[in-house]
This record gives sequence, structure tokens and C-alpha cells, in this order.
Amino acid sequence: MANVVVLGTQWGDEGKGKIVDLLTPSFDIVARYQGGHNAGHTVYVKGKKIVLHVIPSGILHPKTLCIIGNGVVLDPKAFLDEIDALKKFAAIDETNIVVSNHAHLILPYHGFFEKFCEDRLGERKIGTTCRGIGPAYEDKVARRGIRAGDLLNLDVLKDKIAKNVEERNDFFSRHGLPEVDARRIFEDYAGYAAAMKPHIQDVALLLDERILAGQSVLFEGAQGALLDIDHGTYPFVTSSNSTAGGVCTGLGVGPTNIDAVLGVTKAYTTRVGSGAFPTEIFDEVGRKIAQRGDEFGATTGRPRRCGWFDAVAVAYACRVNGIERVAITKPDVLDGFEELQVCTGYTYKGSKLRSFPTEAWILDKVVPEYRRVPGWKSPVHSQKEFGALPQEFKDYLLLLEDLIEAQAGLISTGVERDETIFRDDSLNGLLDMEALRRNAPSHG
Repeated sequence: MANVVVLGTQWGDEGKGKIVDLLTPSFDIVARYQGGHNAGHTVYVKGKKIVLHVIPSGILHPKTLCIIGNGVVLDPKAFLDEIDALKKFAAIDETNIVVSNHAHLILPYHGFFEKFCEDRLGERKIGTTCRGIGPAYEDKVARRGIRAGDLLNLDVLKDKIAKNVEERNDFFSRHGLPEVDARRIFEDYAGYAAAMKPHIQDVALLLDERILAGQSVLFEGAQGALLDIDHGTYPFVTSSNSTAGGVCTGLGVGPTNIDAVLGVTKAYTTRVGSGAFPTEIFDEVGRKIAQRGDEFGATTGRPRRCGWFDAVAVAYACRVNGIERVAITKPDVLDGFEELQVCTGYTYKGSKLRSFPTEAWILDKVVPEYRRVPGWKSPVHSQKEFGALPQEFKDYLLLLEDLIEAQAGLISTGVERDETIFRDDSLNGLLDMEALRRNAPSHG
């Protein structure tokens, strides 16, 4: 079968966890290529809510190899704690979790430094989780990072920690902040090393061998395309490449090994943290969407800002990622609304823009153009056959497809695995439809 990238087409929180978990039976491997434990991928299994942060969302399928690539930054404690937490929910096989020896590590001083920087920005803050992800990427680019492979040589680890702590403490002391203890950090990370050692491998080599052997890979993205460090709404972005190009650099996989990109697209728009949000709704409608959609961050619990579907933004995400098929999530949240609005274009200083502007100073001042469409009174929620969906929703779906120039290959009508409608005509050739049928979802 094909090797497929699954990524978000908005500002994250599109429902990627459910989609990756749902599609996993069609693949041998699920490989995460960027981000850190700032991500929160939520999966529901028979009413049980499971939130994954850095471990790939295929972990709940026992025979699936789950890979964490070099493009991910990893907090060893958070990683090991997540494994322990998962064991309370499901019988997972730890031996199926592999970490790249080139993945950079998050250390305690990264989180301290990030919080200081966010606090200093005041109202201009980015709105990060302050878990040290950005500063870990900074150290990577500055060529002073500590990698997972360094855990296999404690002498090297000790030396690198000592040098980095000396530099960080110089900064902390100059800004009146408490210093960190290099000896304590080394002792903690030496302890993590013993538990991490069985997981650490050369991921690029492993993937090459498995792909050559005919195994299929689902490449899992975190955050969303509009948060990409290069192609997102800079500077209100994440610190890594969440777009499809990040697969190659974040896993050591050549582009010819990627067969397709599936975008995960929410039927409305949400955003967490700071940054421009042209279609944000500030009235009771926005609050109603947030409440019905349970729009609170899976990692931080922060309330998400809610808005109408932004076709300009999603069309841009589809273009830069080469997306021809999308998974539409959470349309059931819009059940019962008399009228919906869809953003079809932007004007800026009186002129219509040809495409989505990623410059924050432009995006903050664009005026969205809306098309008003009727809502649907009969429910989308829990429907399992395309033919049973209300016509008004089908019209809404067709409008979105036309505007973003991508086909909806599947529709999520609820949080559970079987609350999904596959459109086989769109997905044949990319997915093992027989394997997916055995795992309950319906088709239409």
C-alpha cells in the first residue's frame, strides 16, 4: 500500500489523533516527524479518552511500529511518563516504540528559558506551552543540542550538559533568575538513559529497510500547516516544519517515498494562543461552538478561539502540502445552526488578495468575505452512511471541496472510531480498505 502523510490544514487541533488511530490498520508503521510534547492528539476507544503527546497515535494497535523521528524534540521524562500512563489504559507493546538517535532532547533549562521569554513579551507573547520545545530547537540550530544518541554514552552526555548549563546559568544570573544544577540534571538524565536505551535506533536506516521490504508508513504530523515555522503565520507559529516537507528532514525519508498527503480539516476553525484569526467569532455563536466542540487544549486545557471555516487559509495549506484529499472533522458540532458562514476571500486596504498572506501584520488587518449558507436541522452526529447525511450538509461539504480544491475522502461524525464515513472512490489505492472495514467504520 501507499505511504501517506497525515497533517492538519489549519492552526492545529483539527482532530489528527482520531484520524491517525483510525487509519493505522492500513499501515505497518506510524512515524511522527516533528514537534514535541506540546502536541495533544486525542483518541477515543469505546468511550475511553486517551491523549497522546509525543508517542505516535498508532500505539493503540498492537502490531504497529511507532517511530519518533529526528525532527521531534523529546523530553525523556515526559516520554517515559507517557508510556506509563498509556499502560493504565491499554496493553501496549513498548518494544514497538522507536526513537531516533538524532532526536534532540529537551532539558529543564529549556522550559525555564522559554517561560522567561514569554513573560518578557507581555501582550506580544506567542502563546507557547512553555515546555521547552522552542529553545530545544534553538539549541539544535545553534549546534549545541544534546541528542537521544548521547544518552548511550554517559561521558559525552555529562560533558555536553556541563557546557550547556554553564552558558545558560550565565544568562540566568544576569537576569536575576535561579541557576540550574548541572550535576542534578546529569544524574536525572543518566537515569532516563537506562530506560531509553532499548528504544533508541537509527530511524532513517530502519525506515529505509522497512520500506524496501514493502512495508507501508503513515507519517504523522503535529500542530497544523498554518503553524509551520516557514510557511505558517510567523512569528505566531511552532518551532518546526509541520508541513509535508518536514517528513523528509524529520525522518530521513526521501520525497519519492511519499505517495500522498491527507489533510485533516475541521468543519470550522479554531486557534489556540496569540496571532491573527480573520474569521474569529466573538459573540454567543462562537461560545456555543466552543462548548459543543469541547474546544479546550488537550495538552494545556486552554480554551480555543473559534471561528467560521476559512477556505482561503485551508486552500493555502492544501497548496503548500500538495493535498488532494482531506478528512473533514467535527461537522456534527454545527448540527442545528440555522445559518453558517464560510470565508471565501480576503480584502486588504480595499483590494482583494489573491492568496493567503502569512505576514502577521497583513493577516491581522484583512477583511474576510463570507458566503452565507443554510445549516442542517437533521443531525450529522453519529451518522455512518453518506446517504443518511442531510442534504444541507452535503451542499456545505461540496462548497468546501470547491473552495479548497480537494476532495473529502472521509467524514468524522463523532469521536469514536466507528463514527466515520469513508468515501471509497477517493481513498482506493491509498488505504487498505479491507483492513479498515474489519475495524468497524462505515462507507458511503
